[in-house]
Amino acid sequence: MNTPNQSKFKGFIFDFNGVLLWDKELQEQSWKDFSEKIRGNPMTGEELAIHMHGRNNGAVLEYLLGRPVEGEELHILTQQKESLYRQLCLVNTERFKLSPGAIALLDYLVTHNIPHTIATASEKTNVDFFIQHLYLNRWFDITQVVYDDGTFQGKPAPDIYLRAAKNLGLSPAVCVVTEDSRSGIQAAYAAGIGHIIALGPKDTHTVLTRLTGVNQVIENLGQVAKENFF
Repeated sequence: MNTPNQSKFKGFIFDFNGVLLWDKELQEQSWKDFSEKIRGNPMTGEELAIHMHGRNNGAVLEYLLGRPVEGEELHILTQQKESLYRQLCLVNTERFKLSPGAIALLDYLVTHNIPHTIATASEKTNVDFFIQHLYLNRWFDITQVVYDDGTFQGKPAPDIYLRAAKNLGLSPAVCVVTEDSRSGIQAAYAAGIGHIIALGPKDTHTVLTRLTGVNQVIENLGQVAKENFF
């Protein structure tokens, strides 16, 4: 892993679920419940790790059903699944909040006029839900947020981070990305992101460190050495 060069970077891009919002258990539970509904059995831990985390709804649904899922069917199934997820968020308020260190880091980026945005595999209904309940417009230009709108390939393809950097008016090489999933890290690396920070519990750090492209591993956003980047 490499130490960032001071003033080398100009922008910060956040993955959302698992980074700004620690909702892993809520996401997993909603997919387990929905999987049982549409295929008769819940997703296993291995399936969640490989086929759910970091991936968009279309990719997960295609895996669960074993066939392409498109158009109106994709929209209906997505809304059914995400309705389950949002209900879980609203009844688990102790988990439905910005992650440790997030507010201080976001305040720093805003105060110092450092371009920043979100690149998330979530679809628009969920993004609107997050904006409303977590007051994201306090820190973000919502028009710059990249979400799954069906117009680009999902992670691990690089498209989402290429678009996020473009929205900030920056080259990917001068952007820092924080990710928690293997597919998200692969997407950031494929996009040519200049510095990739992997975030996860301490017991995942050995695995995260070994992933191609990872420059740094942290437990929470409070450990981002922001003064070293900007």
